[in-house]
Amino acid sequence: MESKKYLEDISEIKNMMNRSTRFLSLSGLSGILAGVYALIGSYVAFTILQEIQYEQNSFRRILISFDAIDQLLLLAAIIALAAILTGILLSYRKAKRLNEKLWNQTAKRMLLNFSIPLVSGGIFCIALLIHDEFGLIAPATLLFYGFACINASKYTLGDIHNLGITCIILGLLSAFFIGYGLLFWALGFGVCHILYGAIMYFKYEKK
Repeated sequence: MESKKYLEDISEIKNMMNRSTRFLSLSGLSGILAGVYALIGSYVAFTILQEIQYEQNSFRRILISFDAIDQLLLLAAIIALAAILTGILLSYRKAKRLNEKLWNQTAKRMLLNFSIPLVSGGIFCIALLIHDEFGLIAPATLLFYGFACINASKYTLGDIHNLGITCIILGLLSAFFIGYGLLFWALGFGVCHILYGAIMYFKYEKK
């Protein structure tokens, strides 16, 4: 009997330490919806990219019209905004259910560690865009997003680390298959988000 109580006390202490050092309000359902948004965006982007022309030389360059670039950037902004707002809303709902604060020191640390690689990657992708290296944008976004997930996983659910590793692998593969970036982008931001979001939802939220 005392042994059982001892184990329960240890479990409670462990849970308290996790709550104080990890952001546990991250919603798996928001990951699923972010993946759905990404897949829809990939389909829309595919229709826009029908205007692409290829120039065969020592390096396969992808030439895109300025109108197509504007449409793709607007599409990316809409998807990102929808995913962020959905994540905030569902994480707030989860935090309220767990009787925890959504915005605390752990959440700030997680956001900071997530933002550093992500912002760096965004600036790098702008440089690629300026130099017309469109074929490398998909690999770069997947790689830097993977780095961001791994960096932030120290302060949230461990499944985020696995998502980051998967995105890095897809980013590296994408770098060897220039011209298929949209497919890898859909796999990384779409399918993987749905997969890991579902794992997180059924593991931590579905009771």
